[in-house]
Amino acid sequence: MNKLINQINKLKNSEIKQIVDSRIKEFEAFLEKDNNELFKELCFCLLTANFSAKGGIKIQKQIDDGFLFLSEKILSSELLKLGHRFPNTRANYIVEARKYKDSLRILLNSFENEHKIREWLVKNIKGLGMKEASHFLRNIGYKNISIIDFHIVDLLVKSGLIERPKSLTLKKYLEIENVLKKIAEKTQIPLGELDLYLWYSETGEILK
Repeated sequence: MNKLINQINKLKNSEIKQIVDSRIKEFEAFLEKDNNELFKELCFCLLTANFSAKGGIKIQKQIDDGFLFLSEKILSSELLKLGHRFPNTRANYIVEARKYKDSLRILLNSFENEHKIREWLVKNIKGLGMKEASHFLRNIGYKNISIIDFHIVDLLVKSGLIERPKSLTLKKYLEIENVLKKIAEKTQIPLGELDLYLWYSETGEILK
């Protein structure tokens, strides 16, 4: 663990910190945004499951407000044109999630912490697993949850901190999140921010 902690502390003292801080400010700005903007970010996270973050960002920019009103058929067609791997399924997830669109802010504020919100999201938003629900919450300003994808798993395996899981079950997700909490404590970085440093360590990029 010490090697990874030293690596993160080194990044904290480099120009990467400015990029991370800027991205965190963008996420925190969502705490003041309306339901439509929250929903569009939810759609981005629905798109990124088994797809790339870069691809999701591109599609989000292109469709934008279309997430709010396009029919499932048209939305599926647009996703296909923009290169999504699962246009029909994702269009269905997005249209189904619209029933919560106008109450997202109230829902988010009705829970005592982001872990309770995440539980609700996974149970009620079709297509959102633990990773995607965590991604959504981090991207709208919540910091105390981990986005565990294969990049993070690879980095932790290479660092000797975990064994590669056969599948990322709920139990395994929470176990890995606890490992990340220890790293967050030692580096004095919130989990949501730590993710950006870890992602950079593994990919050389900072996206969202």
